[in-house]
Amino acid sequence: MFAKPLRERVRSGEITSSVRLWLTPRVKVGARYPLLDGFVEVTRLQEVDLADITDEIAREGGFADLEDLMKTARHGRGERVFIVDFVFARG
Repeated sequence: MFAKPLRERVRSGEITSSVRLWLTPRVKVGARYPLLDGFVEVTRLQEVDLADITDEIAREGGFADLEDLMKTARHGRGERVFIVDFVFARG
């Protein structure tokens, strides 16, 4: 669910959102997904236009800028853009 370099930052609570390019949503609000010694719980899922994604949003997701984010996010055939907000909890 997260690139390996981002996992500890998600676990620490530093990263609480992620931009995803999918064909269809792959997560549900309220659902929990395992990560390290706990899980992330999705608190919000919002579909946006790619033009809405800024360097600031990319940095909030743990990337240096939009270009850095796109290097990771652009894999597969996904064209729809989603911002996923979440919290990490130990479980």
